[in-house]
Amino acid sequence: MNYKITNGSITFGAETIIEEINFEIKEKDKIAIVGRNGSGKTTLLNSLVDNSMLEEGIGEEKFNIIKQGNIEIGYLKQINFENSNNTMLEEILKVYEPIIKLEEKISKLAEKLQTDSSEEIIKEYTNSMERFEMLDGYTYKKEYEIAIKKFGFSEEDKHKKINEFSGGQRTKIAFLKLLLSKPELLLLDEPTNHLDISAIEWLETYLRSYPKAVVIVSHDRMFLDRIVNKVYEIEYARLIEYSGNYAEFEKQKKANYEKQLKDYEYQQAEIKRLKSIADRFRYKPTKAKMALSKLKKIEQMTIIEEPNKYDLKTFHANFKIETESGKTVLSVKNLEIGYNKPIQKISFELYKGQKLGIIGENGIGKSTLLKTLNGDIPKLGGELEYGYHVKRGYFDQQMEFSNPENTVFEEFSSEFPELTTTQVRTILGTFLFTGEDVFKKINVLSGGEKGRLQLCKILKKTPNLLLLDEPTNHMDIVGKESLENILKEYEGTIIFVSHDRYFVNKIADSLLIFEPNHVTFFNGTYEEYLQKREESTFEEIKTENKTKDKKVNNSYFINKEINKMKNKVSKLENEIEQKENEIKMLEQEMLKEENSTDYLKLKELQDKIQNLNNEIETKMIEWDELNKKIEESNNE
Repeated sequence: MNYKITNGSITFGAETIIEEINFEIKEKDKIAIVGRNGSGKTTLLNSLVDNSMLEEGIGEEKFNIIKQGNIEIGYLKQINFENSNNTMLEEILKVYEPIIKLEEKISKLAEKLQTDSSEEIIKEYTNSMERFEMLDGYTYKKEYEIAIKKFGFSEEDKHKKINEFSGGQRTKIAFLKLLLSKPELLLLDEPTNHLDISAIEWLETYLRSYPKAVVIVSHDRMFLDRIVNKVYEIEYARLIEYSGNYAEFEKQKKANYEKQLKDYEYQQAEIKRLKSIADRFRYKPTKAKMALSKLKKIEQMTIIEEPNKYDLKTFHANFKIETESGKTVLSVKNLEIGYNKPIQKISFELYKGQKLGIIGENGIGKSTLLKTLNGDIPKLGGELEYGYHVKRGYFDQQMEFSNPENTVFEEFSSEFPELTTTQVRTILGTFLFTGEDVFKKINVLSGGEKGRLQLCKILKKTPNLLLLDEPTNHMDIVGKESLENILKEYEGTIIFVSHDRYFVNKIADSLLIFEPNHVTFFNGTYEEYLQKREESTFEEIKTENKTKDKKVNNSYFINKEINKMKNKVSKLENEIEQKENEIKMLEQEMLKEENSTDYLKLKELQDKIQNLNNEIETKMIEWDELNKKIEESNNE
């Protein structure tokens, strides 16, 4: 199988979505399409199905679409079940109709062999068995049973009618059917949305071993890292190909940018030098030929374009906590949560500065816990006690607003009437609501815009405890990285629910792991939890944590101080590297021909270099002292 688009483009009216598309899918390729929200990722997926969307691009090659082989494309765009009275199992089994019919045929042939062992019957039986094995007939039942379970459906759900499921559950059933049907080319648009971590891990394993080609649009960095072997990025209406997974793409993108910038700056300096020589000597008869040769040399150059800077436009926040909480922020003992009846019983202690991530399957109480902690629903039993001076800020994944007819400006200013119009617009601007955007009504905002507005309101209130329910939903990768930076710098306490494992690993220093009818506290990062899960059974983790919990108070604060020092060390290393780069640039400036006889300029550059070296020396001393303290603390 090979599917290749050469010099295509996509436009809507006068707007160019992607100006030059060179895109190739080979058999067994696992491809990611990445880019900012609104860059055209889903549009590109749609064009792979509907080629009429494509037209000639701006490249020099002839526009062409090549499809080799009978390419069956599987793409989940809309949910359409022929008979909603079918059970879920009946719908899933439609995928395996050829295998099931062959299985029935084999059964009948086996019966026939009891009384008729003719060569013809034996041959037909043997051929059928070989085809059955080739179609994975021995494993198809196990395959769909595992898939159903991993997607969060119970044994009882298998026998429920399709019309009894919610819209979200129907989407998951249709997605399961698509995966299990194994089309030649599988197109997936944000496949991890609404899946819990267990389902995402299963999907990763399934797609890694998927025998055909897959193209994925996703903002889940860990998911892409573990599956894809090629990345196409859409940025500034251009499509650029990178080999490797998402982490490799980031490295290559940075290296390519730095090389092109360096080559561009070198060429511009050379052009300036050649023009200067030509201008000086072009009117001198004895030098005119030499001057013209310099201009000719410029004409013969392949001009290097200045590289576009990364499209990193995103929100940011710089806020301070007005009132610090006490050391113990929250004490939870045998807390029973639920609506009509308890679904979980939970115990844990939360300390100032701790960042607690909540992970687990869907529908077993994670959001219910946050709603209970925020006082939105009553506890059904046990104890829940906040410490001194705790001020909460709650991010609800449903993102409901009291008046959807409000504009962004009205919604924000009604909560902070003491702020001037200029102050309101400035704060909203930091969360990307600029110009006329502030006059958009809430009911027309995208999911990402609603999320940014909610975060903006919460952070302006300067809480010292953040309760965040799926805060990265609807965010692109740059948005997620921005939120990660905000939360890493945040000096308060955080409890958050997320299925984004990369995000969890970046933020959480401890975890609450939700399982059906049980919640376990784990004192460590997500990466440490995964390592522990591989090394031991979960029962061992539970036993170990009983011992750990007794020591968590003291060890937590020691670890917190160590982490603070490590962050400072990392910051110092970045600052030192930055200053060393500045010195290199100044040294290059000194070597320029136009500065070689300008002694005042050279003295100024030397003074700057000396000052930077002094600053580096001071920071190196601080860096060395911090590393010694970290080593001493670790020994303690």
